[in-house]
Amino acid sequence: MTKIYDFKALTSKGKELDFKDFEGRVLLIVNTASKCGLTPQFEGLEKLNRQYRDQGLTVIGFPCNQFANQDPGSDSEIEGFCQLNYGVTFQMMKKIDVNGDDAHPIFIYLKKETRSLLFGSRIKWNFTKFLISRDGNTIKRYAPTTKPEKLEKDINSFLQAKTE
Repeated sequence: MTKIYDFKALTSKGKELDFKDFEGRVLLIVNTASKCGLTPQFEGLEKLNRQYRDQGLTVIGFPCNQFANQDPGSDSEIEGFCQLNYGVTFQMMKKIDVNGDDAHPIFIYLKKETRSLLFGSRIKWNFTKFLISRDGNTIKRYAPTTKPEKLEKDINSFLQAKTE
């Protein structure tokens, strides 16, 4: 059975990141954009990152330019924008596609695991969020308009859960 820990992806600096390194941590994976009406969510994501990282939360942002071309910059430009404007210290990844033939395998997996009548199988817009439990078995999906602070109850629940 496939788990999130079976995947690898490239960071914004081009270094391979092995998700196996996150076993035992709660993951919050978000497709981001730097020129979107929802871009201020970076502030809330960074707040969650700072508040919960020592307790076991890892926030990872995947820039995506598939929605109205709202992340047209290079990987280094995107990372610089996030750091300068929102103080982002969490891991930003190389820009990817989340839908279509070139969708990154991580997002193919996340969409498959969270498919529902509400969400369907496509990502509808920037800042769709996926929260993954410490054991990698439970994945919750949140709409783009769900503010990061609204995830705190679930983050706390996942952080307090013991792994098998």
